[in-house]
Amino acid sequence: MQIVVKATSDQKATLETMHWAENLQFQWAEDRHYWKEADAYFDFSFEEDGWFFDDINSAPIFVNAVFNTSHELPSNAIRMNAWNSFLNRPIWEIAMADKTLLQPSLMMLEKLGRKAIAVPDEPGFIAVRIIAMIINEAYFTLEEEISSKNEIDIAMKLGTNYPYGPFEWASLIGLNKIAKLLEILNLTDERYAIAPALLQELANQNASNRK
Repeated sequence: MQIVVKATSDQKATLETMHWAENLQFQWAEDRHYWKEADAYFDFSFEEDGWFFDDINSAPIFVNAVFNTSHELPSNAIRMNAWNSFLNRPIWEIAMADKTLLQPSLMMLEKLGRKAIAVPDEPGFIAVRIIAMIINEAYFTLEEEISSKNEIDIAMKLGTNYPYGPFEWASLIGLNKIAKLLEILNLTDERYAIAPALLQELANQNASNRK
């Protein structure tokens, strides 16, 4: 089995620690010179770098596309979530516009040593939507001065057995990504209105990065 992977440095570090099929051959796609007849392609850095495998038409391309639906991607694209803390989950969420790709995609991932489930082709999948809402609610709680960031993180980890508290998760994923997803979801559902405290912290981060 051969796969070609386009990934950021953080994603590469995560991928190298994960269990894959024993007969699998990786090739990191650093430029346009890569296997043109691999079994599958993974574009984990799509959100950072844009579409990469524009000359691959027959093989499936698994794409880190949390914000975009499959209708905005090439027809052989299968959406997945490669955000920090989600890439190394035991089960991946995948979505696609062409349902004939579902079973071949699941079989391909199984051959590679990965498990996946199909979810609706909507922005944010399922898990990320839930985490984004939890993070947003944590900022509402912080804004009302009910508790501190550290106390909220501890309460969520001890009370719900989450691996991270909401502010820890926001830091791992990137507050800019959480805000962008909430903004997209809020276009059709007012429940996703962004907490003012979250927007203020993001503005402070952006101002600090420009210095």
